Amino acid sequence: MKQTYSIDMINGPLLKNIVLFAVPLMFTNFLQILFNAADTIVVGKFAGETALAAVGATGSIVFLITSLFNGLATGSNVVIARCMGIKKDELISRAVHTSIFVALGGGAILTVIGFIFARSFLIAMSTPKDIIDLSNLYMQIYFCGSLFLLVYDFGAAILRSKGDTQRPLYFLFAGGILNVVLNLIFVIVFQMSVAGVAIATVVSQAVSACLVLIALVKEEDATHLDFRKLRLDETIAWDIIKIGVPAGIQGIVFSLSNVVIQSNINSFNSSTIVAANSAGANIENFAYIGMMAFTQATITFTSQNMGAGKKDAVLKIMLVTLALTVLSSLLISALVYGFGNTLLGFYTNEAMVREYGMIRLKYVVVWLFLNGILDVFVCSMRGMGVSTLPTLLMIIGICGLRLVWLYFAFPYYQTLESIYICFPISWLFTSIIQFILWIFVYKKNVKI
Repeated sequence: MKQTYSIDMINGPLLKNIVLFAVPLMFTNFLQILFNAADTIVVGKFAGETALAAVGATGSIVFLITSLFNGLATGSNVVIARCMGIKKDELISRAVHTSIFVALGGGAILTVIGFIFARSFLIAMSTPKDIIDLSNLYMQIYFCGSLFLLVYDFGAAILRSKGDTQRPLYFLFAGGILNVVLNLIFVIVFQMSVAGVAIATVVSQAVSACLVLIALVKEEDATHLDFRKLRLDETIAWDIIKIGVPAGIQGIVFSLSNVVIQSNINSFNSSTIVAANSAGANIENFAYIGMMAFTQATITFTSQNMGAGKKDAVLKIMLVTLALTVLSSLLISALVYGFGNTLLGFYTNEAMVREYGMIRLKYVVVWLFLNGILDVFVCSMRGMGVSTLPTLLMIIGICGLRLVWLYFAFPYYQTLESIYICFPISWLFTSIIQFILWIFVYKKNVKI
């Protein structure tokens, strides 16, 4: 008997199903962050502070360039989940093939953009001269794997749309283990520094992408992938765009604000501070594990129930995932901050790097639950089919406020603390306005 990985998101106990959906996704998020952190840890320990800073300086740029297509993957997840709720196989199949088509095309575009304009982005960010060549090399190699990255993201989104969060975990684990092994071989044995880390990442992404494609080809339901059917369905593509482009634009603008933050950090002209920010940001990602899993559950469960016409479940889904998001975020953040100095020690042997890294953890990690709250509201609205207005308010509340803060406050208080404090302030403000908008969207779409 063929094993079933799907979860019934429409019927059955809501809390239990959300937990069943989210737990494998938590492990996926954990492994993804852990394997990404492996890049930073290996170069920091075995290639030195300069190499660590070089890899860290690329983070916000990479996120900026990939954000639009990550948003489209979110749109794909919403559209396919809604088709699942409607239970029309032909519609589901069209959505699956359109999604993979977009992933392949988007991957080709990202490769060209990232490879050609890597140095220009780094120069625009005022990347220190002693690391810019290494950062450029890392980015150019990394973006050669863009096609694999997007194929995995879109393929995993297809599987998650029907509640399958287990196999994306297995595929990521296989690629991640390979990534760690190759990191150690390329950096320690062959002394390839940042180039070795980048090549290892591309190879591991290729493995994960191939595994998710094989899984889709072997599927026997409507999500079966037939390469002969790959084409762009205009109606489905437009539905994906309506949800995904605003989400992607949000990521882009977020990235731009992070680029500005990174530029302000670079203004200290200290590779020690850049390295500390890189290590702190990597550790900070672990605090997102539960938050990302439950917000993903919010959007997928809401989408399926809206498609099935069970609009009365929307409020219950939001309340359950909100509670789980806040609890998981508070717990993990407390652990991350409490063991922060020890965790930073995995990235570097330099005492000053650890000291500066703890500043970021104090002002950012401790307050991440606020980010989780606003993400639940936004994901709930996207699941209801409303994406543009939440994105606009997110841009104003998060990015706008941070840029204003950095423009007016930082010049007078040029410290790391004055940079990092803009994170919790912007999260709190935006959570309030997104909650107000959620009430309006809920009343309009669910018609209470």
